[in-house]
Amino acid sequence: MQQGTINVQSENIFPIIKKFLYSDHEIFLRELIANAVDATQKVKGIMRLGELKGELGDLTIQVKIDTDKKTLTISDKGIGMTKDEVDKYINQIAFSSAEDFLEKFKDVEDGKTIIGHFGLGFYSSFMVANKVEIFTKSYQDAPAVKWECDGSPNFTMQEIEKEERGTDIVLHIGDKENEEFLQQHRIQSLLTKYCKFLPIAIQFGDKYLSEEDKKAGKTAEPNIINNTNPAWTKSPSDLTDEDYKNFYRELYPLAGEPLFWIHLNVDYPFNLTGILYFPELKQSFETQKDKIQLYSNQVFVTDNVEEIVPEYLALLHGVIDSPDIPLNVSRSYLQSDGNVKKINSHISKKVSDKLKELFKNDRKSFEEKWESISVFVKYGMLSDEKFYDRSKDFGLLVNTADEKFTFEEYQEKVKPNQTSKDDKIVMLYTSDEEAQHAYVKAAKDHAYDVLKMDTIIDNHFVNFLESKLENVEFKRVDADTIDNLIPKDEQRESVLSEEQQDKLKALFEEQVTNKQAIIELKPLSPTDAPVTITRNEFMRRMMDMQKLGGNSFMGNMPETFNLVVNTNHPLAEKILKKKAPNRQKMAKQLFDLALLSQNMLKGESLTAFVERSIELAGE
Repeated sequence: MQQGTINVQSENIFPIIKKFLYSDHEIFLRELIANAVDATQKVKGIMRLGELKGELGDLTIQVKIDTDKKTLTISDKGIGMTKDEVDKYINQIAFSSAEDFLEKFKDVEDGKTIIGHFGLGFYSSFMVANKVEIFTKSYQDAPAVKWECDGSPNFTMQEIEKEERGTDIVLHIGDKENEEFLQQHRIQSLLTKYCKFLPIAIQFGDKYLSEEDKKAGKTAEPNIINNTNPAWTKSPSDLTDEDYKNFYRELYPLAGEPLFWIHLNVDYPFNLTGILYFPELKQSFETQKDKIQLYSNQVFVTDNVEEIVPEYLALLHGVIDSPDIPLNVSRSYLQSDGNVKKINSHISKKVSDKLKELFKNDRKSFEEKWESISVFVKYGMLSDEKFYDRSKDFGLLVNTADEKFTFEEYQEKVKPNQTSKDDKIVMLYTSDEEAQHAYVKAAKDHAYDVLKMDTIIDNHFVNFLESKLENVEFKRVDADTIDNLIPKDEQRESVLSEEQQDKLKALFEEQVTNKQAIIELKPLSPTDAPVTITRNEFMRRMMDMQKLGGNSFMGNMPETFNLVVNTNHPLAEKILKKKAPNRQKMAKQLFDLALLSQNMLKGESLTAFVERSIELAGE
């Protein structure tokens, strides 16, 4: 029996500290399974080179729990190790068998898929085990070896009898805090999380067999936890739409159907494969993020991909796989790595190219999906200048009739009849069609079109479009009266004399107690409302941004509004003919009606309005 001390020197301990001090103990299982996959991939490569005698046999990796002995065992039928290799790759921690193998077998396809550093990742097992044993037999003609260590620098190693090629890693779970790793459901969940798509089959016990099946003499089938050939590893030409949908269901069993998907397949200047799905969002920004899973050669790394995928695409679902991203990835690494930045840019381009293709080939289908797509497109345009340049030709505006137009198409639509006094093209919009119904109706009655801009992102998007579309101005339907869109030579004259107008203004100023209300008289159409409340577009946008925290430097801005009195409405003359106090009561009633239409009449004022309405109804 050999005894010794593990060779950990000052010059080789730093890579361990830097890459393998995990904050999450559960990672140990991923590392050990990855090692087993490596060993299996290696033996397949050696077989292809003709250096292996005999048959490969069943290469399934086995994971077993023995609750009585308090052990967790990971077994493979891979390349195995000789005594010298154990000494080199386990006892001398700084070496990596994967690197040696890649150099020796660099021309073998399987060699390119080695995903771990055996000697280093192996030591993560001591985060949960008091003692670790290795039973290994090399594919070469050499005695089998048992290695044992209790977590200290001291180890024992001896030759043993072992029939089958491969390696068994036995973890002795001693501490109570780590006994969770002896529970079936805990190990099953970890294997599903980290190993669901590894390229070598992994068995964890047998599938559940009901008592009826047992009585019927049925035998339990092996519980294989992974899909060894997931859709993203295949060529798009070999996949049908149903294949893509089935894979989506495998990833998200409770989700609905995806709208469409993008298959990523890049081998230069970086390696990247994957499938990204567009889910049906229905304008909801509360949809759960972290639905994109990052893999490195089919080993799960993380579902936090904010540095890899542009933030505006964070609501996409799917898988990204890149061997250029290490298993033990950190956020600081992602932020500084050049390949990650290239991947981020490539994904953005692929998404915009796919959307452009859909718009060009089947606009009707694209428009049907726009309610969900618009979340990504608008956010992308706001966040990324390049994305805007690629997307501006298929970005859509939607009106209250649910008609959809590109930016250019809508400018042409409204240009003939929506020219403001300063010759800008004015685009009217509503942020809440139901609440602003009276204003939308007034605009439509005057043959103006109204856009729907009713998502949380649209307040910012309106400002953004004004900066991008030449000579265009957006106004919410309650920002002003329609007459401001009418050229001067078409504007109406008031039927009231100047003296009557002065009396009317004084009457309303007398009734309006709100300091933020500004009385304004306008000669509108007789069919327009007698009294209307409008809000200055600029000030309203600033207030909306302040509520979202975007302009806190402006302080608490008072909510001002205009009370517009239509001097051409029949009630304008009628109210002047009434005597006090009925004249004041009627003015107050009209003012309250305007407030009520904007949901601004509350509390004591609302109660007084109701009582006054009952009183007027009885006259």
